[in-house]
Parts: sequence; structure tokens; C-alpha cells
Amino acid sequence: MDRLADKNILITGGNSGIGLAAAQEFDREGARVAICGLNERSLQAAKETLGAGCLAVRADVSSLRDLDTMFATIEREFGHLDAVFVNAGYSEFLLFEDVTEQSFDKVIAVNFKGAYFTIQKALPLLREGSSVIINASVGARKGWPTTSTVSTCKAAVVHLAHILSAELVERGIRVNTLSPGPTDTAMFGRFPGEEQGEAVKGVLRANNPSKRMADPLEIAKLAVYLASDDSAYVVGADFLIDGGVTAISGVGA
Repeated sequence: MDRLADKNILITGGNSGIGLAAAQEFDREGARVAICGLNERSLQAAKETLGAGCLAVRADVSSLRDLDTMFATIEREFGHLDAVFVNAGYSEFLLFEDVTEQSFDKVIAVNFKGAYFTIQKALPLLREGSSVIINASVGARKGWPTTSTVSTCKAAVVHLAHILSAELVERGIRVNTLSPGPTDTAMFGRFPGEEQGEAVKGVLRANNPSKRMADPLEIAKLAVYLASDDSAYVVGADFLIDGGVTAISGVGA
């Protein structure tokens, strides 16, 4: 339970879902954790589940000013970082012809711009041997309707990890992505009406070879591995954790 002992780790979007599960698991593994999010109430509630010395900073990852303020706070309190889990995300599920400029800009701002500049701003604090983990998605490999903005962003960050790996490997900084399949988080509350969100989850369970969705903790445990020294030889990789939805064909089922 000490794979992350003496490591300082930032998790963006650490106040709910996969981010919160990761923050709690990193904390259990001995890390000193900083989380950020937009909702002050859920951010403070999340902090209360973590150990002493952990930080909770309200920040919008799509705002470079917020990122500068957050990293100044982390530098003051932690001094350096050993890992960053770039997890903050925002999704809207719309048919291609229904996507508005406002929706497009918001999804891109959080999922791509936010990820890009979070890593850039973190670089001065990352020591040799550090790990950058980007939360991508199985959607980067699948052509699912209504995901033209978010899945395209996820594909972009997978490729970004390859490029950053090439640029940063000589500095001893590893960049990898993990690509979860459908995971049971509050994201499904964004569908109009609770019943529709539950219906979508039902469809996702039924069409997954494992006949279920992931628990956020399952994704968090993979993030622990990627943040730990156990994965020191893992560079530029994309880890699928999707219950078999990518590898196993539904034909003939």
C-alpha cells in the first residue's frame, strides 16, 4: 500500500468520478495529493476524504490564468510534482448536425486545450522520473454516434502523448494514456432526465462483452500503476481498460 510513498501528485477533476477515486487510491498508496475542480462544495467534500497535507484548489483547466494560480499554489505547498493525472473532462452527447459553436468550444477547451496546457504548466515542477497520465477514452478508437467532439478530443490527447513522449523522454518524464470504456460516473447525469441517463447505462452494459460498466476504482488502480515506479519502462503507451469492447467483436453474439 506504499507504491506512491513520498510522491506529490496532481489530479485534475479530482472532485468526482474517476478523478476522486484516483485521488483516494493515490492517498491510500502513500502519495501527497493535490486535486482541482470547478465545484467548490464537492471539491471540499473530496478533500475531507483525503489525508492530511492534501490540497484542493478550485481551478478551471481551460483557463490559463487559473492554471498559473493553481501551479503557483502547488509549488508553494509541495515544492515539486512527481506525477500528474490529467483527468478533467467535459462531455456533451449530440448528433453532428446538432453541435453548436458554444458546445464545440466548451468540449475542446476542457478536453484538449485543458489537457495540453495543464501538462505544459506542470513541466517546471516535474522532476526526473515523473509520470504524466492522460485520461483518454475507448471512444478514441470507436465511431460511436453523438461523440464527434469528445471522442475526437480523446483521440487527439492519445496522439499528444506520443509526441510529448518523444520530446520529454530524455528529461526522464514518461507520458502515457489510459483509455477507459464506459464507466459508472456522474457524467450520465448530463443526459436530459435521470431515466434517460439510466437507459443509456443499460444499453452500454448490455453491449459490453463483460456485461457491465467499469467502477471508477478499477480505472484508479491502473492510474496508480502508471504513476508508480513499477511502470518506469512504460513510455508513450495507451492502456485500454474497457471490458473487452474494443478487442471482442459483437458479430455472431
